[in-house]
Amino acid sequence: MRDMRAEIEWFVDAIALVRDAGTLAMVLGEMTGRLGFGHFALTHHANILDVPRPMIRIHNYPAGWVDFFDRRRLGFSDPVHRASHKTSAGFRWNRIPDLIQMTPGDHRLLELAQDHGLADGFTVPANIVGEATGSCSFASGPDHCLPSDALLWAQFAGTAAFEAARRIWLVDVAPPGPRPQLTDRQRDCLIWAARGKTAWEIGRILGISEETAVRHLKQARERYGVDKQTSLLILALFDGIISFSDIFGH
Repeated sequence: MRDMRAEIEWFVDAIALVRDAGTLAMVLGEMTGRLGFGHFALTHHANILDVPRPMIRIHNYPAGWVDFFDRRRLGFSDPVHRASHKTSAGFRWNRIPDLIQMTPGDHRLLELAQDHGLADGFTVPANIVGEATGSCSFASGPDHCLPSDALLWAQFAGTAAFEAARRIWLVDVAPPGPRPQLTDRQRDCLIWAARGKTAWEIGRILGISEETAVRHLKQARERYGVDKQTSLLILALFDGIISFSDIFGH
């Protein structure tokens, strides 16, 4: 049996020295191979084509699959991503039906992933309060069995890799700088909008007029310099102004 403890020690030491995304991708790719997998994907769960500022995303997934994934905007609906919101522990993809209710479209999506060379996998969730959720996935191709003896070590590697990515992105790629500030009313309106309420419903809930609710949301978008409410929501999640518990914890 491989000395995986030594491999993990090498990986932790290596990523401690990493200062850029390209080097992290190279080191994580090397560790992915040492674990016995063929592919990795470390990412925030967002639609990259809709996000107006840098997000965590490094991978060596097949280009055809990535193109399909991005064009279909599957960052939120992907069953692997949705399942990772239901647990803090790493999980094999064959356990996804135990974590979420699978739709026919979900099954077709996983079959299509197999067609692109992602036959099976193991995903390590990264659910950090105040940030967009994310994960680090390791996948095997159709000609290789999932290395079940390495899954515990993959959990360690995935967690360490995501923390390294956060350090790089939050400090170097997307330095904090001055953040937009929302008023309490703007924040309240955004939370209720994220819960699916219309401006009229928000007004009734908060005791304000529909026009005032619309104005608060418009001013919040202006403070962030975005036109779409989805972009405002993502940025507010990244900045910790609201959290997923604000949206789903009611």
